Amino acid sequence: MPRHLSTSVIARAAGVHPNTVRLYETWGFLPPVPRSPAGYRLYTQFHLDQMCLARLALHGQWPGPAIRHSALQIVQYAARGDLHGARALAGSHLLLVQAELEQATMAVQALERWAAGDMPAEGAGPHLRIGDVSQRLNVSRDILRSWERNGLLEVPRQPGNHYRLYSGEELARLRIIRMLRQAGYSVMALLRMLRQLDQGRTEDLGQVLDTPDPDEDILSAADRWLTSLAEQEQRAVEIITRLDIMLAKSYD
Repeated sequence: MPRHLSTSVIARAAGVHPNTVRLYETWGFLPPVPRSPAGYRLYTQFHLDQMCLARLALHGQWPGPAIRHSALQIVQYAARGDLHGARALAGSHLLLVQAELEQATMAVQALERWAAGDMPAEGAGPHLRIGDVSQRLNVSRDILRSWERNGLLEVPRQPGNHYRLYSGEELARLRIIRMLRQAGYSVMALLRMLRQLDQGRTEDLGQVLDTPDPDEDILSAADRWLTSLAEQEQRAVEIITRLDIMLAKSYD
């Protein structure tokens, strides 16, 4: 391989447009690129390997800001030439993804126990107003109203003044909604699942959460959260492998 590589060679190897290579350089995902006397970029083997690493780590949808920030740090460390630092971050990144995946899986398990009636029921007691529910669940009133507005539950109203009155049933449902949201599932995924639950389905709700309907045109990673995290786990392993290969090389 020649000592210096062109932008088009880098782009072909990474499977991107040449403008993407230039953007990655501008954003600091690649180390500074020397120029020829005529002004042409003179990429090296390290630039090529770093471009492939950056593309692997940063391409596609992001399952949450923490994972995105972690992947970005790996690329930035490597771009500065600190491959050992990047490798250490990659190990932590894998653990972060695995922790998110475990939390998401445990949330589904709790959901399915609740749907099967295997979790303790909320005490009947007096009906609660939105302020009481907000304090019990440690979520804002605006969030509670938003969940209702987005169709995740219906709350009975008090005759006359139309205040919301939450029973034990609504409170239990809200606990599940809060748990799944905290675990990373999108409102659309919850709405899809809860519709099935309200129609009598109590099995394989995790699969429903992770399977967008055909008419869901705009999808995010959180709409298929378990699959997205599993893909990120595989990507994290590939990042570690790529960094190990880069560390084994001798860049001139």
